[in-house]
Amino acid sequence: MAAKKKTASSEPVDIVGEALPESAGAAAPALVLARDLYPEELPVIPVVGRPMFPRLNAPVVIDNPELVTLLTERFKAKQKYVAVVLRKEGAPGAEPAPQAPAEEMYRVGVVAEILQASQPNENVIHMLVATHERLRIVRFTSEKPVLMAQVEYLLDPDMSDNAELKAYSISVVQAIKGLVQLNPLHKEELALLMQHGSLSEPGRLADIAAALTTATAEEQQAVLETVNVRDRLDKVLVLLHKEINISRIQVKIGSQVEERISKNQREFFLREQLRAIKKELGIEKEGKASEVDRLLARAAELKLSDEARERFDEEIEKLKLIEPVSPEFSVTRNYLDWLTALPWGIFTQDQMDLKRAAKLLDEDHYGLEDVKERILEFLAVGILTGGISGSILCFVGPPGVGKTSLGRSIARALGREFIRQSLGGVHDEAEIRGHRRTYIGAMPGRIIQAIRRAGTRNPVFMLDEVDKLGADFRGDPSSALLEVLDPEQNREFRDNYLDVPFDLSQVMFITTANVLDTIPAPLRDRMEILQLSGYTEEEKVAIGQQYLVPRQLLENGLRDGEVTFEGDALRRIIREYTREAGVRELERQIGAVCRKVATRIAEGSAQHVTVLADEVPSYLGKPDYVFEVAERTQIPGVATGLAWTPSGGDILFIEATKMKGSKGFTLTGQLGDVMRESAQAALSFVRANTRLLGIDEDAFSNLDIHLHVPAGAVPKDGPSAGVAMATAIASVMKEHPVDGEVGMTGEITLRGLVLPVGGIKEKVLAARRAGLKKVCLPRRNEKDLDELPEDVREEMQFILVDRVEQVFDVAFGNSEGIQSAQIEKEQRRTE
Repeated sequence: MAAKKKTASSEPVDIVGEALPESAGAAAPALVLARDLYPEELPVIPVVGRPMFPRLNAPVVIDNPELVTLLTERFKAKQKYVAVVLRKEGAPGAEPAPQAPAEEMYRVGVVAEILQASQPNENVIHMLVATHERLRIVRFTSEKPVLMAQVEYLLDPDMSDNAELKAYSISVVQAIKGLVQLNPLHKEELALLMQHGSLSEPGRLADIAAALTTATAEEQQAVLETVNVRDRLDKVLVLLHKEINISRIQVKIGSQVEERISKNQREFFLREQLRAIKKELGIEKEGKASEVDRLLARAAELKLSDEARERFDEEIEKLKLIEPVSPEFSVTRNYLDWLTALPWGIFTQDQMDLKRAAKLLDEDHYGLEDVKERILEFLAVGILTGGISGSILCFVGPPGVGKTSLGRSIARALGREFIRQSLGGVHDEAEIRGHRRTYIGAMPGRIIQAIRRAGTRNPVFMLDEVDKLGADFRGDPSSALLEVLDPEQNREFRDNYLDVPFDLSQVMFITTANVLDTIPAPLRDRMEILQLSGYTEEEKVAIGQQYLVPRQLLENGLRDGEVTFEGDALRRIIREYTREAGVRELERQIGAVCRKVATRIAEGSAQHVTVLADEVPSYLGKPDYVFEVAERTQIPGVATGLAWTPSGGDILFIEATKMKGSKGFTLTGQLGDVMRESAQAALSFVRANTRLLGIDEDAFSNLDIHLHVPAGAVPKDGPSAGVAMATAIASVMKEHPVDGEVGMTGEITLRGLVLPVGGIKEKVLAARRAGLKKVCLPRRNEKDLDELPEDVREEMQFILVDRVEQVFDVAFGNSEGIQSAQIEKEQRRTE
């Protein structure tokens, strides 16, 4: 190949090389100018990446035109030696062997002999070179057209007999053997070392070992520049141990990757087999593609909000990129399942017919006229406004009066879906708002779950037992309900799991509770309270005949006509076997009778049974409750008070007794602070009016009074038993019994005033169930009598009182001559 000859610069460039440091503690080799073996002036071939070490073969590519021309001419002229020097890292130019200025070159390299050369074109030459000895650049003689340098050669001395170097050499070989065990790719290099007998040439062993490592160019250049053999071996050992540590890490990573790959391959083969099976069965799609298509089809049928649609698109695109074996795949799929399972844009058409609604309410419930009327008013407003929204109804009453069934009746009257969610015992706010998706096993809250089950955006949603919500370190669920039950806020209810707004304004919420005291005030303020009191005896008889008996006949496998309950039989069950405001226990007793009858019919001993009042004990055993008021009030010191409980009204027998002592006063019966204070006020009033009540003025000076309220295991509190306590104390001091047909309630003051109390309807119904005929009530509670059924008002006598002396007149009878006017006059005089 012809090449155009280039002339060198007329004047050489004299650039002195940097001095090389010598290692302490070892003799430096002599600097030898091997003029008889190698030329004194050589062209410099710069290399990048890694330096070349002596006595190794390596390919070199030259693409500098001037250097290509020079090397071609020298190769033809049998001038085969060149200087190969590493170019400093960070120097401009990324070609394998470009021309470079002198200041960018290291000063130590190797002399290389050109073994073969080929020239694909006139600007590129490929060479195979064999490196021989180290060289140091003394000075650069020229830079143009090519870099030429005057060099001196650094030959390793003969140190085969040096014991220290032999020990170093053995350590190097052992390190390489350890490296081979971790990385089999170095086996050939180890064989090369053993083949050339490198143990006898420590310097060469160090050079070859350094070339085997993956050390940086600077670290390898440092080994090349170290002319002291011992120091060179020391540096090489450090590099080999680094290589061993890296190889160990590679082996560990490789084993982990191999294990993961083998697992993935197994799963891949199983999925491929499953795909083939499904294909044979005619199932066209499976896996991720079918999941995505299913979710897209569901979303296409829904009227998602803009934000929900945007979130759906983001998550579905993410799902397409996730592998089915990834845990994130199931998390994203479950989220999209919930998002597309909600009834976006799905409504139930309301049936706005008041007559139909009234008929259905009467069919499902007997009595409760006030509540039914309010429900019909609520529906009437919905007819005029075009939709049921706004007020949140709250049914409050004792257990068993029909709160939950009223909600079902409202849903039936409106033609809406009915869902019920019990909140009793809920302590975690996440039960209402849901858990965030970052938690394992996260799910939406109960509100969203119930809406999904309903399948419509406007169901009748009953939140049962809202008064039994709790609060602890996990949050306050009642506070979370503030947003749910506020029509102005629930338009954009945001569940923590979904994290998109869902409109709850079309949902008709109904809550139930036994008491109002435990409901937080902000939550109670959002609801319209409807009180459901207990049923009267006549109402229970009618409910039993119309609803409970037919239902128990069906549940116990009896046909119509096989069992008949007389009204007196039901009345006896109500009086002697139940003592409740609702009808749950009554239904259980009716069911017990039906089971007894079903047994007789199944045995063939009867075909039709009529349950008579006299036969009730034969079915239910001895009565659980008896009319004991007359018996317990026969002796002085017992008064019948009326109390309100979450289960309805009840009667309290307040007992007082006296004994020798010194003005002591004992209270028992697990009484609360307010009730204890009422007892103290009652005692003070009686002691202050002993003369006018016909009691010895010195009677209290040598007596102790003990006041007890039976059922001591049940906590009791409240001021409404004040008048009953005063009556019991007056009775025991006068040694005159209280009228057994009189019940009383009212708060007492030290001046004898009777203040109003609550729960009048429940208390009066309890008095009637207990067989009382007269009830003393505070005059300011007269308005509460309007809530009582007509038959109760006609059957019982109500005495409205302003002062406790009027209660004494009724309790002890006017024949005793207790002069209320005298006591009142005395009170005014002392004032």
